[in-house]
Amino acid sequence: MKDLLYAVLALIVAGAAAYFFYKFQTAKDSNSLIIGIVLALLAIVLGGLFMYGRVNTHDDIHITE
Repeated sequence: MKDLLYAVLALIVAGAAAYFFYKFQTAKDSNSLIIGIVLALLAIVLGGLFMYGRVNTHDDIHITE
C-alpha cells in the first residue's frame, strides 16, 4: 500500500512541477523555476522510492533461470 502512495504522490508532484515550469515559460518568474526544480527533484525521489519498493530483494535470480 505504501508503494502505491509513493507512485500517486510522484505523479501529483510531477504534474505540479510541469505546471510551474509552464508558468515560468509564460511569465518569466524566477520563483516558478525554483519551485519547479524542487518539485521535479521531489518527484524523482518519490519515483525512486516507489521503484525501490517494487524490487524483490529476497529471491535470488540466477542467470540460467
